[in-house]
Amino acid sequence: MENMANRSDKVAAKWRASVAGQGWRNWPRLALSGLDGGLRRLLPGRCAFCLAPGEAGQPWCQACFETLPWNLPACPRCGEPQPSGSLEGRLCGHCLAHPPSFDKTWAPLRYQDEVVSLMQRFKFQASPRAGSVLMALLEAGLTDVPRPDALIAVPLHPNRARQRGFNQAEWLARRLAPRLGVPLRLARRLGDTPSQRGLDRSERRRNLKEGFEVPGPLPGRVALLDDVMTTGATLDALARACRRAGAEAVEAWAVARTPFSQLW
Repeated sequence: MENMANRSDKVAAKWRASVAGQGWRNWPRLALSGLDGGLRRLLPGRCAFCLAPGEAGQPWCQACFETLPWNLPACPRCGEPQPSGSLEGRLCGHCLAHPPSFDKTWAPLRYQDEVVSLMQRFKFQASPRAGSVLMALLEAGLTDVPRPDALIAVPLHPNRARQRGFNQAEWLARRLAPRLGVPLRLARRLGDTPSQRGLDRSERRRNLKEGFEVPGPLPGRVALLDDVMTTGATLDALARACRRAGAEAVEAWAVARTPFSQLW
């Protein structure tokens, strides 16, 4: 009988082959959420999603791993989720009309369901447990991806970083780079741009025009890392800065990709 590790490898390989406040009425949910978070921290070896016994060496059980919203199929250039039955390797209409500055995207998951709650715990509660699970999922999706010459995290402006408390993309990159055996290069955000929320692709692109600076010269092939890829405008702007700094090939990496249908 096939063991759990092999089955997990097959699920990940399938993806790689295709390429504010709360009112008093909410206190029971908040209390249970806090209890659940405590249990997840205190019970290592348990699934991060359902608390069942985890698969050996991984922070998930087999059932939850297989039902995660894997980004299949997806546009190979921008990672935009495509309808079921779409031809593998076919570019989406937006990339055919307006190709981004990066060459391809690796985003193994869709920003849906369990991934949303996990990402929010990481991004807004600075949960190291959530970050570790996201890191493990990203690594599972990158196993067969050729290693870049350097890794670059999407930077936050210092003002935004102080407000949030940390840069989630840099947190991931500082842990992923040594595991891949590649150097981490730092980029700089030139302005404290307004929030991208509620903006369409063209508005986001204008918001970020000439928004990054990357010290050069860069090596030939670099990968840009973010936690969630929404429209791709941020990574596109950073990719342009990388090409100005000498990069010849630029890839966009993210843990998850937001489906276009969820944006507005």
